[in-house]
Amino acid sequence: MTNAAFFDLDRTILSGASAHVVSRVLRETGVVNRSIPGETLLYQIFETFGENLPSMVLGRQAVTAMRGHAQCDVREAASVAAPDLVNMLQPYARKVIEQHRAEGRKVVLATTTPRDLIEPFAHLVGFDDVIATTYEVDADGVYTGQLVGPYVWSRGKRDAVVAWARENAVELSGSYAYSDSVFDEPLLATVGFPHCVNPDWRLRLMAAARRWPVMHLDVPMGVAKVPVIGLEAQQALMKFAHPSVFPYARFKISGTENIPKNGAAIICGNHRSYFDIAAVSLAVAKTGRAVRFLGKKEVFDAPVIGPLATALGGIRVERGTGSDQPLVAATESVLAGDLVAIMPQGTIPRGRAFFDPVLKGRWGAARLAAETRAPVIPVGIWGTEKVWPRNAKLPNITNVTSPPDVIVVVGQPVQLGYTDADADTKAIMAAISALLPPEGREYREPTEEELRRSYPSNYKGDPNAEEDRRPGLD
Repeated sequence: MTNAAFFDLDRTILSGASAHVVSRVLRETGVVNRSIPGETLLYQIFETFGENLPSMVLGRQAVTAMRGHAQCDVREAASVAAPDLVNMLQPYARKVIEQHRAEGRKVVLATTTPRDLIEPFAHLVGFDDVIATTYEVDADGVYTGQLVGPYVWSRGKRDAVVAWARENAVELSGSYAYSDSVFDEPLLATVGFPHCVNPDWRLRLMAAARRWPVMHLDVPMGVAKVPVIGLEAQQALMKFAHPSVFPYARFKISGTENIPKNGAAIICGNHRSYFDIAAVSLAVAKTGRAVRFLGKKEVFDAPVIGPLATALGGIRVERGTGSDQPLVAATESVLAGDLVAIMPQGTIPRGRAFFDPVLKGRWGAARLAAETRAPVIPVGIWGTEKVWPRNAKLPNITNVTSPPDVIVVVGQPVQLGYTDADADTKAIMAAISALLPPEGREYREPTEEELRRSYPSNYKGDPNAEEDRRPGLD
């Protein structure tokens, strides 16, 4: 026997209610000529709080309202609506669906939405089959106002899935189910691997009690969201991100209007200190958006900081392995419409290389831009090394009487050619350099103390080898 993965539709793989789109198209195509009183309000309540009994009662009565309409007209309207529904797919839904398919499972859409209204969408997405409420038609292809089989909701959905599994030789104990609604508890409890996606508050409580995994398909796997308010943990923290949180640094941030308020972008900054992430975060916080930072694997492996970095949407980078996995993960985030932050230098330069006015970078940001065509936003960072020098394990939080200046300047998108990673990398680094203060664009001989501060506290390498050090080409 084989296994399957069953996916609910509204607020699970879709960002909202499919009925809102389908109803609009049915009216626009002339299949129906009036809307249901209070329909818009009902959809808003559904999209905010999830399934509720009034909406299900209304959905159950829809079969009667469709009596006398031709099935072919409805299916034609559904084909028109299908691309709009595809555009409502949660950013990471396809990845989960494709992973199940790659592992040999059938992927099945299991929804209360009538089959004739949703089958064209299911075919576009690539589902193997559809389990849905089915309206009866007469010999002339006209709806009779009756159902064929159960109303596919709650226990009715579970029963329909059980019957489908029996007919298709699918073992439910090894199968998966994904839903947002507490009313799908019967189905979730029937499969071996239930998953609560964007769960309503009742299902969230049930998930906690039964230890069912909770996930959100609008953010990368492992990224946490705050219950009830629905914000990412990072977005919630960003609400409190203000320079006053860091009294040991005096921030001068400008150009944040260049960070897109919506849609994807690649933020590229120079790397001077471990404090750079805080500086970039404060700049992005002004937009109210979350940002995915690429970070060293050591950060993600740390006992406390590691899970937190994952929950906040960080992307793990294992330098020196040659793996393309970080680029793949970053590409997924960008294609999902996220902000991704990269320090193209890869690591903080050491020794005299730290004082080199010619910034040298890896090709990752350029490759990501070529892959996604997302705008590259340069960020010039200056002074963070005075807050947290390379040779210190912690920032100097005691300097609150005369804190050093930290300058963050966000520039306009960099013009790239997308055909030569080396040329595009140089263009990105030049754009970052142009945002630095004049002293950041001129070489000066550092003092011994400044050189010492530019090395890690446990550094045992050859300082002379660092002068010509290039971060690499990956």
